[in-house]
Amino acid sequence: MEVSGRNTAESVLPPKVPAPPAPPAATADPGALGLAAFAMTTFVLSWFNAGLINRSVEAVVLPLALFYGGIIQLLAGMWEFRRGNTFAATAFASFGGFWLAYWAFARSVVPHLLRVPQLYQATGLFLLAWTIFTVYMTVAAARTTGAVLGVFVTLSLTFLLLTVAAFTQSEGWARAGGWVGLLTALIAWYASFATVTNSTFQRTVLPVWPLGGRPVAAGPEQGP
Repeated sequence: MEVSGRNTAESVLPPKVPAPPAPPAATADPGALGLAAFAMTTFVLSWFNAGLINRSVEAVVLPLALFYGGIIQLLAGMWEFRRGNTFAATAFASFGGFWLAYWAFARSVVPHLLRVPQLYQATGLFLLAWTIFTVYMTVAAARTTGAVLGVFVTLSLTFLLLTVAAFTQSEGWARAGGWVGLLTALIAWYASFATVTNSTFQRTVLPVWPLGGRPVAAGPEQGP
């Protein structure tokens, strides 16, 4: 005869606690890739702005702007969102968008407005908007690393010089912007080089000089 409420073997055992979820797999730092894509595209374009190579072959920068500076950098920005790095995500996604917009501007807008005397104003306005964005990102960069801050300081100056050059139609200002752009590319390449090298060696080989916040390009000593 069954007794109502009788304890069974199962009822006296403690309830089974579900296993905690497995920690997410570690993801690689996309900062090195984003910085490299930005650096190479900026380097090539700045050769023309600095007057070091004839502008008749300037279209060589367009494939880089579309695929490497644009699409690859945009992807790096999306991966930074996944890692929770707001600054890097905003920077890479935005400058990926810049290079995609530059590609479209050179391919579609400039030929359409080539005979319009005010074309220089359109170029100046385009560059002015990016100058404003870069300057306020420079403020945020002051909490990343010295390497990244160097990129944003020189990039802000590059955009400013090129904006002045566009509005004043001055070849001299454009050349100055090109030379500072070359410096920007070299600093960005260094930051990329330091990030990938420190990650590969699992120690600090090249310093990036942390400034107290979460860096866009972290070596192993800063963590993810």
